[in-house]
Amino acid sequence: MMGGALIIHAALGLLPVQCFLTALLLLDSYKLVRLRMVVTVIGMGCVAAGVCYVLNLVAIGALGINFSLYSRYVAPLIEESVKGAVILLLMRTHRIGFLVDAAVFGFAVGTGFAMIENLYYLNELVDTQASVWIVRGFGTAILHGGVQSIFAAMVLANTDRRGAMDFRAVLPPLLVAVLAHSAFNHFALPPIYQTLLVLVCLPPMLLWVFARSERAVESWIGTGFDTDRELLELLDSGAFSESPAGKYLTDLRTRFSGEVVADLVCYLRLHVELALRAKGVLMMRENGIEVTADEQTREKFEEMRYLEGNVGPTALRTLQPLLHMSRRDLWQLYMLGK
Repeated sequence: MMGGALIIHAALGLLPVQCFLTALLLLDSYKLVRLRMVVTVIGMGCVAAGVCYVLNLVAIGALGINFSLYSRYVAPLIEESVKGAVILLLMRTHRIGFLVDAAVFGFAVGTGFAMIENLYYLNELVDTQASVWIVRGFGTAILHGGVQSIFAAMVLANTDRRGAMDFRAVLPPLLVAVLAHSAFNHFALPPIYQTLLVLVCLPPMLLWVFARSERAVESWIGTGFDTDRELLELLDSGAFSESPAGKYLTDLRTRFSGEVVADLVCYLRLHVELALRAKGVLMMRENGIEVTADEQTREKFEEMRYLEGNVGPTALRTLQPLLHMSRRDLWQLYMLGK
């Protein structure tokens, strides 16, 4: 009987958040997020839970306050900050480019965190009723994932608007995540009602994020494809040197050697070719056609890395007006090469 109850409690505590994450992956029509990376991010969420466990032990001992006050005001700040750090790392390394992957990876971090947390409580709370695990599985666990999805989407939107992922882009979303977590931990309503509130509020919000991102991807692919194609046609034509871009590169000869300028032109061509292919990959994925990077594409990435080292960061920065090297452009190149 004890074994059967444990299985039921484990299922109630662990499966809801995993099922919700699976549903988010199925909604991703462009297949922006790969399963292997989602598993990796879940693992990072598990590590975040371990880090928070240690930090919470240290903090509660140092502050000397009772557990109820600590869980309401201190734990949410520590836990959302550590989980948020995972999201910021993914953005810094260009693993996140659109609201869809922000929402999925945010929920994946929360999933890993919630799984470890509920496994811990499965060991600690032996003689508990199924209702406790309904609250933990459908309430607390979904909250961990949902709050991080909102945090990731807000940071991404702020970064796009400000052009940089700075303090002002990150702090307001972090405060929203902490306040939502703290409000849940106050248990102003009976736990089962709070769980219902989470289930009523979060799914529509995430569906809205996905719908908005789908429209953004469609617009980005169409506009970016035309711009990149026109630049590539100009590079292939004999009129490139007379174009504004060609004249700009010619003027760089006053600052860099002819060899460096020639390498910059090669880098520009490679970037545009890979950007076009990245957008093509997204369009094929939308239609259910799976595409992986071939050997020729990998060679182009290797050549780009060689040219980056050859020309140096200063010369490379002079190309930014031509490359429009935004965070999203960097993400598309990462997506293509992975």
